[in-house]
Amino acid sequence: MVAVMVLKERIEKKMPPDAFAYHPLVTCRPQFLHPVSLKKQLDLPLSCKYYRGGKRMKFIGKRSITVLVFILSIISILRFLWITVTASSSSRPLPALPPTSLHTCSSASPTCRKTPLRAPGARRSQHNSANATALTEKEFQLLSNLISHRAPCNLLIFGLEPQHLILASMNAGGTTILLEDDPAKLSTVRRRSNNTRIYKVEHHIPAGEAYRVLKHAREDPACAPHSKPLEESTCQLALTKLPQEVYELKWDVVVVDGPRGDRAEAPGRMAAIYTASMIARAGNMTNVVVHDVDRMIEKWFSWEFLCDENLVSSKGKLWNFRLVGKSNSTRFCPSETVQ
Repeated sequence: MVAVMVLKERIEKKMPPDAFAYHPLVTCRPQFLHPVSLKKQLDLPLSCKYYRGGKRMKFIGKRSITVLVFILSIISILRFLWITVTASSSSRPLPALPPTSLHTCSSASPTCRKTPLRAPGARRSQHNSANATALTEKEFQLLSNLISHRAPCNLLIFGLEPQHLILASMNAGGTTILLEDDPAKLSTVRRRSNNTRIYKVEHHIPAGEAYRVLKHAREDPACAPHSKPLEESTCQLALTKLPQEVYELKWDVVVVDGPRGDRAEAPGRMAAIYTASMIARAGNMTNVVVHDVDRMIEKWFSWEFLCDENLVSSKGKLWNFRLVGKSNSTRFCPSETVQ
């Protein structure tokens, strides 16, 4: 009733309606210099109460993104520099190859056909196996000390790597023969020498047949020590088509670092280790050194044919066996190791 009377009085005086019924458009203006009182903040519309906070959040968000992008850019630059320095420090040039001569032998014969050599200015092949690792510094030191101690000597190496040729150069006055089956490695040889000779040989047994030929060697009497001359053997593991001088010479050091043997279908080192064992037993005292003994085939066949009791030293993936020849034993080792 009171409200009706008030409204009537206003109409009679021609006064505008009360302000609470009329809300003009409110423009929100941020106050950056002077704080707004609590009462004024409560009187502001809802969209204006948080106007200043929204602006501040947007500003802080943009600044955080800029700082994050800057930090990520710095990390990327530092990582690129680290990779560049690491790659440049780890790449070292291979040592120069000493003078060698290359021959090809497809059968056991005193003479061998010489293979055409690469031109002096030709580019080297960079063919390398992923798993056939090079000798480490300590492994190479063990081999070089052994050869230096026994030089001049007869040195036989299964494999062809730049490090092997350096070892051959240490055997001054001795005879060094290297046996390799990979044409890509053979193509790197460019010069000739009478003291170091390289022959191309063939390995026919893939690494995947290692266990089968091991069982064959245990059961076949033709594979026993001193059964008959190696070049006349019918044992599947015997390499009977090597150059004739391999069978004629008494070897002081035999190194088994080939063939590759890094895949099941690649030629394995089973025959090379067996042949090295037979050669050593036909001599006086021979050091047989096997590389990559971290691989199962090299480990198995070293235990089987070179014997754990003949192991005199080791370094890294390199085992050094010393075998005394002129034995009449019908077994390689007192007890078979691999079952």
